[in-house]
Amino acid sequence: MLFAAGFGTRMRQLTRDKPKPMIEVAGRPLISHALELAQAIHPARIAANLHYKPAPLQALLEPENVCLSLEAPEILDTGGGLRQALPLLGNGPVFTMNTDAIWKGPNPLQLAQESWDPERMDALLVCVPLARAFGRTSGGDFTADAEGRISRGGDLVYGGVQILKTERLHQVEDKVFSLNVIWNQMAAADRLFALEYPGRWCDVGNPEGITLAEDLIAADDV
Repeated sequence: MLFAAGFGTRMRQLTRDKPKPMIEVAGRPLISHALELAQAIHPARIAANLHYKPAPLQALLEPENVCLSLEAPEILDTGGGLRQALPLLGNGPVFTMNTDAIWKGPNPLQLAQESWDPERMDALLVCVPLARAFGRTSGGDFTADAEGRISRGGDLVYGGVQILKTERLHQVEDKVFSLNVIWNQMAAADRLFALEYPGRWCDVGNPEGITLAEDLIAADDV
């Protein structure tokens, strides 16, 4: 599931006439960088949610056989958006991926796939230490214990890639809700885990992040 429905308000004028995932980084739309990583693991299907100015995303994604979930009239946030798209994704755990970040190093989806343990985990979040998280203007999101279970606060930044069991989505009464609702339940049950990403990562949430991301892509080292 590629999250592509947001308004991109932090991008200011750059998203006046197009959605944030269509902003170019190193000559390619942001969502194309994410889609390349997703296609590399050969999933059974890929879906994306759309809301703000969806036409250019539709034109890009439909030829790539990406299933589209249009959120209208209101945007549904990450939890509501994923729940609406579940008929397109099928049963079982799903990958989700934000489309406003650049990864430098191994494919985070493949790493998550290799570390996924459904016996212990309800979600596995790929997280980046603050020291390797470029463009991050606030602190971290999580702390991991010796076994990888995570709690709120700390120096691990959620990079926007995870594997998630979806059963809990159907228990939320609200139509519009964040995946944080589900994460909190999983953490309380000791079922929320982190995988520390060994490479570098850049948030492209504002115009300054574009330059940082392009510098990261151009760098020779990991």
